[in-house]
Amino acid sequence: MTQLSNDPREFAGTALRGFCDIYAPIARPVPGGVIRSTATPEGKVAVVIGGGSGHYPAFAGYVGFGMADAAVAGDVFASPSTRLVFDVAARANRGGGILLGFGNYTGDVLNFSAAAMRLRQEGIDTRVLAVTDDIASAGKGDEHRRRGVAGDIVVFKIAGAAAETGMRLDEVERIARRANDRTRSFGIAFAGCTLPGARTPLFTVPQGHIAVGLGIHGEPGIEEIPMAHASELAGIFVSRLLEEAPESPGDRVAVILNGLGGTKYEELFVLWSSVAELLRGTGLTVVAPLVGEYVTSLDMKGCSLTLTWLDPELERLWLSPCNCASLKIGETGPLVDAVCSPQASIEGVSWPQGSADSNLAARAIAHGFARLAEALGEAEGELGRIDAQAGDGDHGMGMARGSAAAAKAAKDASEAGAGAASVLAAGGDAWADCAGGTSGALWGVGLRSASKALNDDSVAGSVEVAEGVNKALHAVMAVGGAKIGDKTLLDAFIPFAETLSAATDTGTPLRTAWMLAVEAAEKGAEDTRNLVPRIGRARPLAERSKGHRDAGAVSFALAARTILQIMEEPG
Repeated sequence: MTQLSNDPREFAGTALRGFCDIYAPIARPVPGGVIRSTATPEGKVAVVIGGGSGHYPAFAGYVGFGMADAAVAGDVFASPSTRLVFDVAARANRGGGILLGFGNYTGDVLNFSAAAMRLRQEGIDTRVLAVTDDIASAGKGDEHRRRGVAGDIVVFKIAGAAAETGMRLDEVERIARRANDRTRSFGIAFAGCTLPGARTPLFTVPQGHIAVGLGIHGEPGIEEIPMAHASELAGIFVSRLLEEAPESPGDRVAVILNGLGGTKYEELFVLWSSVAELLRGTGLTVVAPLVGEYVTSLDMKGCSLTLTWLDPELERLWLSPCNCASLKIGETGPLVDAVCSPQASIEGVSWPQGSADSNLAARAIAHGFARLAEALGEAEGELGRIDAQAGDGDHGMGMARGSAAAAKAAKDASEAGAGAASVLAAGGDAWADCAGGTSGALWGVGLRSASKALNDDSVAGSVEVAEGVNKALHAVMAVGGAKIGDKTLLDAFIPFAETLSAATDTGTPLRTAWMLAVEAAEKGAEDTRNLVPRIGRARPLAERSKGHRDAGAVSFALAARTILQIMEEPG
């Protein structure tokens, strides 16, 4: 159980402040994460990593010379928002471009990809790399769906070393992708982890058994096996990983035996003795192995094994010096403190003034956000129960937090005189910042994209509203990678957008067109009962969701219905 906290809601931020105080010579705080305290040359590629908190030393512990230039930190087990990724990466930019690295979890993919698009719009060449090392999360031929676990560390170390030598962004990306392609991990758990402030773990393991193939966000294993001796577990680890060896693997491997937070180092050393014997018995040469806690899951009792098959280039970079809070390799020489923050283009909290008519529309948008916050707040419990069928049950909380933050931001912006486009974008950014997870990313990118169809000088008509909805849909599809039938919010969003466009194209009044679109969205949400999820965190537990609606589709339909109710009010 996670025992020490003040306010559990502030656990991640408080822990990050403590980390930065202890390791001030290596990493310093910035809003949303940490950045290197030591100077980096102009033109260097910036390696920016991140994800949810609760995984220390990942990710702040790997900021420093020879590894990451910055790390973005979300809430516990929740992706950092698009805005935070953008801001931290922009601060780390030194003119050589940015490589964004993270584990392949849906929320991280959405937020880091959306941030990359915004960085490119600022003229910063940005590449995105989702680490996919967990063999338990998808089979052969489906490697792009695999999650990232402790293999993150090998990939980030090699990418950071490449960037430190002065390689250009194309080369850093090539090398990082090669490291990812040659990295495999597999994990087990003896007991689940407990979130700060919670009294029960996210999952339990039957007494005398082991959960096999778990995830680091508290996901249960894909199967359970009887408890075994360390030597037997070593055999399971090694055999499963060797079965997944890449083509032309070679005989030299980097190895990480990783504790997940609640397994003692002595236990890991016992397990390592058997793992090392088995690896060497197959003819493999173990290169600079690491044994300890490198990517944890709060207090989860368990461990994972990672193998990276090395070639000469990867081996040289794996062995290159680095100096981070949680990983020191070789001699780095004297490090020079950064004198000032790198130049960066970062959005401030200010809004351009809108025309009187557009500000009036902006106030109506702010009112809409307030009503959404009320509706989603009331539905928080039900949405959470729906999501818990195959997910982690946090959808209702995320939607409630996101809409409440959006309502406040939209109110502040409209009262400051901003126009409709700016208020809608401000609400979207705040939604993404506070909601966290997949839904926060999708709603944030969708609302910001919708704002592009509006402006701050005039009032939008039916055509602009339909265009905004379609811009939002295309953006959500682009960053999320889902399609209709995957059991996501798109099963409600797509029929909504298609119906709205068809109706407005024929001159149907907006209120009537919106009503028809709401009916299509509600039918789409209801029809998700017959689907199983094909992407996202719920996919490994797909059968559990059969017969239940998708929480994202339900909340989208509810939001659309709420806006319709506002439209139908007198005046």
